[in-house]
Amino acid sequence: MNKHKPTMKVGFIGVGHMGTGMAERLLAAGHDVIVYNRTSSKAQSLIDRGAQLAPQVADACREDAVITMLANDEAVEAIVFGEDGVLSSLGKSTIHISMSTISVALSDRLTSAHANASQRFIAAPVFGRPDVASAGKLYIVAGGAPDVLKTCMPLFEAMGQKTVHIGDAPRAANLVKLSGNFLLASVIEALGEAMALIRKAGIDPHRYYDLLTSTLFTGPVFTNYGGLVARQEYKPALFAAPLGEKDIRLTLTAAETLRVPMPLASLVHDRLQTLIARGGEELDWSAIGQLAAEDAGLRDQAA
Repeated sequence: MNKHKPTMKVGFIGVGHMGTGMAERLLAAGHDVIVYNRTSSKAQSLIDRGAQLAPQVADACREDAVITMLANDEAVEAIVFGEDGVLSSLGKSTIHISMSTISVALSDRLTSAHANASQRFIAAPVFGRPDVASAGKLYIVAGGAPDVLKTCMPLFEAMGQKTVHIGDAPRAANLVKLSGNFLLASVIEALGEAMALIRKAGIDPHRYYDLLTSTLFTGPVFTNYGGLVARQEYKPALFAAPLGEKDIRLTLTAAETLRVPMPLASLVHDRLQTLIARGGEELDWSAIGQLAAEDAGLRDQAA
């Protein structure tokens, strides 16, 4: 911990795969963390590291800030708008930081509700998988008032390697996050199709992967997801297929509202639905890369 950096008291609601790693980084940076999770036993590892347990949502909402990191719109709505939820329990000077991947419509609703209650709110969804969260290397996209963002920076610096203020409207951050996940899904689909093509011709997918990631496509998206597709390694799911389907669905909803045709988004959404319909609920969303191989008759062939 850098003793010269300011520390904050922060509530953290939602300690799943992502939230646990993020809260760990806050603790490691010296921040006081109060965690709430519907299943309190899932917070035990954080309690062991020095976090306090909040018996109720309200108990996590009275410090400098409260972070919500939840799976979907429904979970966020229940925690924020429910009885004794975040909205009704937020301290006078407490900032609500929504780091969940949610719809633009819900982001707008949160923004209006907090403004009407004279409360401070910022949206700050993240790019990165659970291992990246645990390493404190997330990329954070923030939308909200600059002064609120500045106040939150000690928290963001503990959890991420870079924070980008994308605009003063929280909805901007949520839309950028959804668009980024659309791009990721599109890359996975393209990798799956290319891998199926070379496998059908009898070419070693691992040598193909090494070629791609050492020449044309050296970025982490290709090295990470390309490796999973080449190895057909879809368990354990670091980002489960239903979460990916949800994000692309929300992208398409935003596109419809803005009257932006996104035919490729429709395609990858259908691929994710196909994967889930075939029993892939517990697979990583990168398993859509396997669908092209199955379509090519490669289902029973080892990579």
